Amino acid sequence: MKIRIFLLILILAGVSCKKNRTHPVPSIAFDFQIDMTLPTYSDLNNVGGWAYANGGLKGIVVYRQSLDVFVAWERMSPEDPENVCPTGLTTDSTNFLQLNDACSGAVFSMYDGSPISGSSWGLRKYQALWNGSNLLRIYN
Repeated sequence: MKIRIFLLILILAGVSCKKNRTHPVPSIAFDFQIDMTLPTYSDLNNVGGWAYANGGLKGIVVYRQSLDVFVAWERMSPEDPENVCPTGLTTDSTNFLQLNDACSGAVFSMYDGSPISGSSWGLRKYQALWNGSNLLRIYN
């Protein structure tokens, strides 16, 4: 009986350790707005549109999931925790819903930030708040 309890404690400790791992991309504070009437961000006026924005660590990619839902992802790859790769994540030229890490070969979903291949981490997500008109606030 004592062995079973000991094994249960070991299993629970292992599970809890995985849950408490810190995301490899650091969290930094910032707050800015983008004006979707500017040509740089005009693609965000349509569902499925995306745009790069300055901010975060290596930049941000903003994606419009639906009429009123936007998501914002850090472009620093979780597979580059030392931030040595000279480029941030970039959209795939053959599938715009994928973000590629040119240094590690990892691929991520722009839709939900999940890893597709080459990583066990998803992307760092930032808050995106739309005013219903032309301003989109991105913050952490």
